[in-house]
Amino acid sequence: MIRLNRPPCPDPVALRSNYKAPINKQALIEASHGKCMYCESRVTDVYFGDVEHIHPKDQFPELEYEWGNLGFVCAKCNNSKSNKWFDETPFIDPYSEDPNDAITALGQWLFSRPGSDRGRVTLHEIKLNRPDLLQNRLEKLDRIQEILDLMAKAPNDAVRNALSSRIEAELGPDAEYCLVGLSAYNQLGHD
Repeated sequence: MIRLNRPPCPDPVALRSNYKAPINKQALIEASHGKCMYCESRVTDVYFGDVEHIHPKDQFPELEYEWGNLGFVCAKCNNSKSNKWFDETPFIDPYSEDPNDAITALGQWLFSRPGSDRGRVTLHEIKLNRPDLLQNRLEKLDRIQEILDLMAKAPNDAVRNALSSRIEAELGPDAEYCLVGLSAYNQLGHD
């Protein structure tokens, strides 16, 4: 989970009657780079994706059509979160806060930072360490390791620059599992 920037609502009129109006949903998709706001899996490659209510609409009907309460998610995270809400430990909202304050990555695993009950609840309830995510994140780490190894052995600057572009593509905000990738990159060392 990484920090996201929710743009202004493109069509506030449509939002008043349809929280998943196509133009508004597209803005949420673009804001999350086509990835789930929670698990960072690329949703649009395999699924239409869901417009998620951060505060569940069943419990907070006044927020059903509130732009600041909407995000883009995959079906698995949406189903895991369902209509759960905990007043004392609300889920992390990557559009309004930096998830890095509550969650960190160690290898392919996500952990809550010490003392972050919200991080722990978010990880546990949305199942952000489910087996398929762990496998996908491990593959990401293997790619990063391979590129860094090649960079360390590169015979010249031209090769290093080409590999540097590959690393940047793996670590950009539009890349899947950016949090895990950046953490590994920083831990493994870089120039």
